[in-house]
Amino acid sequence: MTIQNDLLLRKLAREQTSRPPIWFMRQAGRYLPDYQVLKAKYDFFTRVQTPELVAEITNMPVYQIGVDAAILFSDILVIPQGLGMEVQMVPGKGPVLPNPIASAADVDKLSLEACAEFLTYATPCIQATLDDLNGRVPLIGFCGSPWTLLCYMVEGSGSKNFAKAKAFCLNHPEASAKLLDVVTEACIAFLKQQVAAGVSVVQVFDSWGGILSPDHYAKWSLPYITRINAALKEEVFTILYAKDGWFALKDFAALNPSAIGLTWTMNREVAEAQCGSDMVFQGKLDPSILHSSPAEVKRETLALIKEFEGLHHIVNLGHGIHPNIPVDHVRAFVDTVKSYSF
Repeated sequence: MTIQNDLLLRKLAREQTSRPPIWFMRQAGRYLPDYQVLKAKYDFFTRVQTPELVAEITNMPVYQIGVDAAILFSDILVIPQGLGMEVQMVPGKGPVLPNPIASAADVDKLSLEACAEFLTYATPCIQATLDDLNGRVPLIGFCGSPWTLLCYMVEGSGSKNFAKAKAFCLNHPEASAKLLDVVTEACIAFLKQQVAAGVSVVQVFDSWGGILSPDHYAKWSLPYITRINAALKEEVFTILYAKDGWFALKDFAALNPSAIGLTWTMNREVAEAQCGSDMVFQGKLDPSILHSSPAEVKRETLALIKEFEGLHHIVNLGHGIHPNIPVDHVRAFVDTVKSYSF
């Protein structure tokens, strides 16, 4: 099917475009009133696994806000869930894995075969989403990085420092390496499934990469992201994103992904120096800016566009959108980009 608005794909191909494309992380849900109605009616994993709900939630921002791409409504923790771990979404607390990994024996219980079978639900969800989009914009798929998934699988919940996860890697190097290997294989298989179902782009979210030292990043995260990118980049556009992972930019660039996501704590000079002027950069607006007035959102958005003028750039946030952002502020963000012309 021909994609009518292929601006994101052309930018990922490093083509010159009349304006930058825009989409944003966590754009499916959270801040949208219509999503809150569905959230009140269906539990989280029902929303994630039901094709018609996935299609509706994924495409809401396309039809209501006008973004240049849809990103599949899902969650990075479907991988540990598929591998055999219980995952709960607790209101006010976030994800909880009540039986976290604590030993090599726990790692041995994880099943790639069970994961592949479990995740088959995603294919009809993607197909329903694409049917509803009808070629309007491309669809983005994703997974979490193996390190970020290990953090939740060992810690059992979110954390400020994931000290328990780090201690597991330090004290159980063989078990942690095996865990990262298993998760990497699951991520590759799941992304390939998404590509086969029709997504045009995949993004790897290393949400907790920035809590590592550069040395530990080189040991516990980068090798596994490298494997994922290598397995996918000949089939689909790949975007690599490590929140606060400024030290990984040069290593990411060496992998030659389609684009590299930036957090708001980074700037053009650092990114360009580390990655070169031909790289496609994505981000990096501070999500907190969307709490300000539409006029201020417009000013900050224009400043971001001008900062990256002359480089390939996809406008996005530096992390996921906050859940309580007013919709008219989001529209100001998107409309500012769409009305811009180089």
